[in-house]
Amino acid sequence: MTARTAKTARAVFKTALIGGLLCAVAACGTETPASHQAPWQEPDAYTYTLRSSEGERALIGSFRITVRDGAVAKAVGLDDSGRRVVADLPDAVPTLGELLRELEQARRDDADTAEAEYAADGHPVRISLDWEKNAVDDEARYVIADFERAAG
Repeated sequence: MTARTAKTARAVFKTALIGGLLCAVAACGTETPASHQAPWQEPDAYTYTLRSSEGERALIGSFRITVRDGAVAKAVGLDDSGRRVVADLPDAVPTLGELLRELEQARRDDADTAEAEYAADGHPVRISLDWEKNAVDDEARYVIADFERAAG
């Protein structure tokens, strides 16, 4: 190996090492809230938009959800599927706490996929579940948007 090749190899190694460290420091994986933050506490009152998809679960569709005193106080279906769920199965519309409990149960049950991404304040923004990799229609995908704590 020539001196020039060795310098190039060291430069590539250093660049890869620095990139890896930056990725780790920046929390490239969003599996958990930043370690310096306290765990997210579900507020008693908030609103959020939920898009639920995948599988043949009862909860498929898009919803605008209002939570008061830790329970769903109002759910509005934003698409045909969401409107059907709200009309036929209003108790199926979850709070964020219920979604997080479903995630934890999937982890306890050793689901093949039980992942979440979190916003900077710690609330979930995406939850992906798949109890059995080779099973059909046992998946759940939740996308959470427009989260707002209620004034209080």
